[in-house]
Amino acid sequence: MESRIKFSAIVALIGITCANSAYACTGITLKSKDDGVVTARTIEWGESEMENMYTIVPRGYIQQSMLPNGETGGMAFSSMYGYVGLAVVEPGWVVDGMNEAGLSAGLFYFPGYGEYPEYNPENRAKTISDFQLVSWILSRFSTVDQVRNAIQDIDVVSIDPRASTAHWRVSEPSGKQIIIEFVDGHAQVYDSELGVLTNSPEYPWQLKNLNNYVNLIPGTAGPVQFGPITLRAFGAGSGFLGLPGDFTPPSRFVRAAFLQNYSIQQDTSYESAMQAFHILNNFDVPLGTEYPVGRAPVNMPSATQWTVATDMHDKIVYYNTMYNRTLRSIDLNQIDFANIAFQSHPLDTIKSETIIPVQINE
Repeated sequence: MESRIKFSAIVALIGITCANSAYACTGITLKSKDDGVVTARTIEWGESEMENMYTIVPRGYIQQSMLPNGETGGMAFSSMYGYVGLAVVEPGWVVDGMNEAGLSAGLFYFPGYGEYPEYNPENRAKTISDFQLVSWILSRFSTVDQVRNAIQDIDVVSIDPRASTAHWRVSEPSGKQIIIEFVDGHAQVYDSELGVLTNSPEYPWQLKNLNNYVNLIPGTAGPVQFGPITLRAFGAGSGFLGLPGDFTPPSRFVRAAFLQNYSIQQDTSYESAMQAFHILNNFDVPLGTEYPVGRAPVNMPSATQWTVATDMHDKIVYYNTMYNRTLRSIDLNQIDFANIAFQSHPLDTIKSETIIPVQINE
């Protein structure tokens, strides 16, 4: 009875959460001169404060997928690789993380364009819920090619028919990256050369849409002669005049692609991880922008509940939250995945900013 009640509560939360367009994400990828690769992303949800946590999963840990209608017998999988993930609502619902082989994976909301396979109870043993797919990927694989092949042999479903679909980004330390989207019930796997991902529409459309901004260049435009007068930029950065600044997924994709592409390549992956947070500051969503004036359902510091940067070179996960912009790190090199126990902990132990008073010498 307790598990049934818990399932019903989770289903209700999924239905509310995924039916609301306020759930959004922006992902970028940076490569450093030391051959390091850093994936970074934000996660937005403006309806309420999510239960945000990090999860540590040891080798050999066995998980089983939830199924629609509270059915049992979903895909069971054991961890070949230990991993660390940032999760929402449930410790097993890892939406972004990295395993000890350096493989990273993340779930991004994908409303209105994806379609999972229809759930077939006869295939329950190879069926996994979308919010557990990242855990499956991190626990079982070390390369994107392994994931590319294996994704064709499973069924991915939502446990609630009201919920929208997701799509995924999977990256390895070599820099190879793929995007997984389910269209018409079939997995489509795209090579991701840019390393950028937001939400809808589908990934190929987002790439084509970049052609609408072929005029954008870094630096300052002009001066140009305009008949009898000379036109000059009001300030630096006018080459990006026309870069979309709204929070829709296509605009965020364009903005992320250009800011990432023209950022200065750093010497080390650590420096790239720090740079990623500065770039993603451009995607921090003030809560009031997502609702009509006076209609925001809650008052939180931001709709961007947390931001994470994953250094696949040094195997360190960095994150900050809407409550505390101080960076925290989880070093996978310091974790004994053969012996550590499965565990999860809140991202924030204290929900307030870390403020260091400046000492003034008299």
